[in-house]
Parts: sequence; structure tokens; C-alpha cells
Amino acid sequence: QVQVVESGGGLVQAGGSLRLSCAASGSIKSVETMKWYRQGPGKQRELVASIPRAGSTNYYADSVKGRFTISREDAKKAVYLQMNSLKPEDTAVYYCYVDVLGSLYIVRGYWGKGTQVTVSS
Repeated sequence: QVQVVESGGGLVQAGGSLRLSCAASGSIKSVETMKWYRQGPGKQRELVASIPRAGSTNYYADSVKGRFTISREDAKKAVYLQMNSLKPEDTAVYYCYVDVLGSLYIVRGYWGKGTQVTVSS
């Protein structure tokens, strides 16, 4: 079994910053691509940022480029999302998604339960 847990959400004023954290645990040989998604009120879930295990460049949605930074710490099986210059439109539940190479050498994706980010104007 693999568990994915996010933390770090909260209420912040526009222009402020938050740092989200996500950690995977369980039967894991390695963590591959790690991603952050978000789902705002009445909106579809969208990919915000992704970071590969190695070798490729990170991806950012146009709406967050220059404001958000994704990073990872493989020793802790963790991924982070530093969010600066937050805007009310960033209000959403933020979900962590990780591709995990498990004990059977099969890659599967796992979702966290999400963490709420609310940006007040």
C-alpha cells in the first residue's frame, strides 16, 4: 500500500505566500514523476506543476509560471510547491499525485486527499 499526504494549505491574503508539502510512504522502490493539481470551486481539476525524477524540465501551467516553484526531495519521497504572489483565483483544493515504482516493479499513480488553499482579496 502507498499513502500520499499533503500539508501546508491555509488562508492567505492576496500577494502572500504558502508552501505545500506532500510525502509518499509505503511499499515504494522509487518515486517517479510528482505532480500538483488543483480544483477550484466549480472548475475541473487542472495540472499546476510537475517534476520528473531526473533529466527533463519541470512543467508549469501558464497561470502560475513565475509565481510557483515545484521541487522534490527524493530521500524523503517528498514534493513541494512554493506559491508566491498568490491571487484569489489560486483558491482551490490542491492535490498531490505521484507515480510510484512498487515492489512488483510496476509504476502506478496515487493521489493525496488534497489540501485547501484560500486566497482572500
